[in-house]
Amino acid sequence: MNDRIRLTITDGIANLRLNRADKMNALDPEMFTAIAETGARLKEDAAVRVVVISGEGRAFCAGLDIERIVATTEGRSILPFADLTKRTHGFANFAQHIIWLWRELPVPVIAAVHGVAFGGGFQLALGADLRYVAPGTKFSIVEAKWGLVPDMAGTQLMRHLAREDVVRELTYTARVFSAEEALAYGFATRLEANPLAAAIATAREIAGRSPDAIRAIKRLLNDAVTSDVAAGLATETEEQRKLLGSPNQIEAVRANLEKRAPRFLDSVS
Repeated sequence: MNDRIRLTITDGIANLRLNRADKMNALDPEMFTAIAETGARLKEDAAVRVVVISGEGRAFCAGLDIERIVATTEGRSILPFADLTKRTHGFANFAQHIIWLWRELPVPVIAAVHGVAFGGGFQLALGADLRYVAPGTKFSIVEAKWGLVPDMAGTQLMRHLAREDVVRELTYTARVFSAEEALAYGFATRLEANPLAAAIATAREIAGRSPDAIRAIKRLLNDAVTSDVAAGLATETEEQRKLLGSPNQIEAVRANLEKRAPRFLDSVS
């Protein structure tokens, strides 16, 4: 595990902090690797009873590092985009895995969200069982802004939380929405002035229950949402594979970085 993650485990509670505050905890290859390694470690630790995920500094997670998006559009093979089609972790590719692993973790996971949760950061929060959100937090399913689709398990997780039309509107437009809207839509469990403190309090409550019962409950609840996940994740990947590096996707990135209106080609698909 590298310095992108700070992890402490006390009384059965694993406190995981995204530790790239200077970049609002944006996801770069090192962050992807650290999340995956931390998840693997926690999965094998029988003493862990609940996990709390939060972010250092001003934000939970600002999403994918923009420099990495640019590198991808310029054809450089970088993790996690070296080969999206590889099912490196069961039915998931590596990028999907860092989100879905929290659903597969045998214990409850609580995300304490503040500042912003955009793109991959939003999807990371969705991977948790519960999401406690600070008022003033901003969210966005931002991928369409960059000519992409949400491909880190987001399409599979959103559909179980919010109405279909809400998911479509937010994903099509990439608009920023508020903590209050997130609560109304079903993306936030509840609003808390101090979401990390509230998450730790709930974690202590869960940690005080029978670990056998809690793990059994998570297995039962997971069974209700995993029936079509393998096919859904494969579809995410195929759509993203076709978009990455395409003329309109490159134009979306350039237009955003140059702060101008995009000039897209007509779609033929």
